[in-house]
Amino acid sequence: MTPPAERLEIGEFEITRILDGTFLVDGGAMFGVVPRTLWEKRAIPDRENRIVLALNCYLIRGPEVTILVETGVGPDVDRRYIDFYSFRREPGLFGKLQEIGLRPDDVDIIVNSHLHFDHCGGNTVRAGEKEWTPAFPKAVYAVQRGEWEQAGNPVERDRPSYIPARLKALAKGGSLSLLDGDTVIRDGVEAVLVPGHTAFHQGLKVTSRGRTFFYFGDTVPTSAHIDLPYIMSYDLFPVETFNNKKALYERAVEEDWTVAFSHDLRHAFGRIHKAGRRYEFIPLTE
Repeated sequence: MTPPAERLEIGEFEITRILDGTFLVDGGAMFGVVPRTLWEKRAIPDRENRIVLALNCYLIRGPEVTILVETGVGPDVDRRYIDFYSFRREPGLFGKLQEIGLRPDDVDIIVNSHLHFDHCGGNTVRAGEKEWTPAFPKAVYAVQRGEWEQAGNPVERDRPSYIPARLKALAKGGSLSLLDGDTVIRDGVEAVLVPGHTAFHQGLKVTSRGRTFFYFGDTVPTSAHIDLPYIMSYDLFPVETFNNKKALYERAVEEDWTVAFSHDLRHAFGRIHKAGRRYEFIPLTE
């Protein structure tokens, strides 16, 4: 049974955090220009300066639609990635879906915030030694057109984050839906362009019966990144990240959004509160 803290109701929609696993990343890289003396109070590093991050996916079930936001690193991650990031995936996304009685065929739409391998690794599965096939055979895969183009021909700085060979099967199968900016995916569900981490990174907004949920993706990867200057060194356009964080926070406070992060292990959901000039994260309790 899914714990209450991992599940949320937004009007007609039920949203569940599905954990694909965890991994380790250098803490300094995750907090950019913020000194360790500040960030280590929120994210305790190990002896090698690494912090634990989650591979969060969010299952959204509404009237006649099942949407999965992100697919984690997937079951076929290359050994070199496992060794470098110390991935732990038992049972992983597909095992978790099976536990709650969902098959890959039951998912209608996959939404990826962007196509870095830790957000879309479960989009495809092996169909042979060098062949890949969509992991969710009946699903439409929704991603920004610019992000898709970037994934196929990444800039040199961002090249290690993409695995183009794993994505080609989506285009071949005709299951790819390329979005151009803010797009209504289904009634009450909207992809929202939030550039910064990548040029065409997107969040996801769910609105129903006066309530709103917003998934930040890597714009705000964990609740420890809630302060505006706390921006990953991985972000290609940090100034855009800063400005978009601020704009989203203002709306989140004014409209009382429930929010979620891509890599926060402790907190599946929460709200943002403004205290003077600063923003604070308030986790949802059971």
